[in-house]
Amino acid sequence: MKPRISVLQRRIELIKQKLQELGDLRPGRLSKQYNVCGNPSCHCKGTPPKKHGPYDQLSWSRKGKSTTRFVRAPNLATVKAQLDNYKKLRDLVDQWIDASVELSDLQFRSEGGDRKSSTER
Repeated sequence: MKPRISVLQRRIELIKQKLQELGDLRPGRLSKQYNVCGNPSCHCKGTPPKKHGPYDQLSWSRKGKSTTRFVRAPNLATVKAQLDNYKKLRDLVDQWIDASVELSDLQFRSEGGDRKSSTER
């Protein structure tokens, strides 16, 4: 049990280091959008329509509020990097939680203070 505790403690420290290395974060998803303009004689109103686009659009929800924004081409690489960092953050936090729960269970068992329930046996 002691070696496993040490492994989990090292894993948690490594996760913390990786978290500190993350750059800017941005939640959400990118999608391609096509639009129809307000000009009645535009080709986007034709048969068949030739819509304007594609445009990169970022959508996300935060604190119960949904938001969308168009992303200009010069900013696309930065936004993609921020989205990747956010995904890494979520993955690292999940790993940290899993390791912490396992570590806590092992520490409780080594102290004799935790017994598995009948459903875990």
